[in-house]
Amino acid sequence: MKKIVGSIVNIKRFEIHDGDGLRTTLFVKGCPLQCRWCHNPESISPKSALGYYAHKCIGCGNCVPACPYGAHTVDKDGHIFHRDRCQACGKCAEACMANALLFYGQHVTPEEILPQLTADMAFYKNSGGGVTISGGEPLLQSEFCAEVLRLLQAQGINTAVDTCLFASREQLDCVIPYTNTFLVDVKAIDTELHRALTGQPNTRILENIRYLDAMGKDMEVRIPYVPGQNSGEIEKIAEFLSTLHCLKGVRVLPYHDLSGTKYASLDMQYPLAGTDTPIPSTEAVEAARDTLRAHGIKVLTK
Repeated sequence: MKKIVGSIVNIKRFEIHDGDGLRTTLFVKGCPLQCRWCHNPESISPKSALGYYAHKCIGCGNCVPACPYGAHTVDKDGHIFHRDRCQACGKCAEACMANALLFYGQHVTPEEILPQLTADMAFYKNSGGGVTISGGEPLLQSEFCAEVLRLLQAQGINTAVDTCLFASREQLDCVIPYTNTFLVDVKAIDTELHRALTGQPNTRILENIRYLDAMGKDMEVRIPYVPGQNSGEIEKIAEFLSTLHCLKGVRVLPYHDLSGTKYASLDMQYPLAGTDTPIPSTEAVEAARDTLRAHGIKVLTK
């Protein structure tokens, strides 16, 4: 029997923004989009990577002997991370006492992580919650995610998949039978604008949304609201969403610029750095919500 292995970034418990009730969210690695405002840069590449948060380092030196490739030195001048030597094995992160080194891309089987995902079943039942798979993009690892979801549903746990839906029909069909709710990002309706903002057109995404709707699958749509980037698309998005039948509601997610330390830890350049993209005002976000409401769309704010 084929062994199914996935690459994961993190598991967070007691989440309240990734579906109904209290939830555990499994973050998987790899995304086909390159969104300019992405706040999870550690999940973009499918390859394992090491994040170094210099401000957290206490200079304990545990990473030095732990790394077989000599990627760390600690001396009187402090800790130096030689990223060019790093092979992303994760051994230094295991030895780090201060979480200054974080390993992204642990390889696990569905059976290995299941105990962590089912540990809070009592909270799921009491709150109407469950488990959400997010990313990155779960559909890039559709076989792995489908098996995780199947195991969860076999124990009566509600499941959700947080997805951009830039995936093949085969990948989507793989997880549909085991997913109660799809949490879907809609970033723009204009195809060329979507390409400029994410690196990919949105034709496949919109087709997959219609496909899920035709199959009667519950969907919650999330709209990242980024001034000067996609803020002018709200009316078009509202018009498109108003044609759907299985839309549970829509969340407008205001842009924030709090992910800079993540990019720095990975030696990545934040795409919106230097663009003066503002944090949207409360009034602007509420106006976007009002546009959706005017089209008869339920807006979720809690």
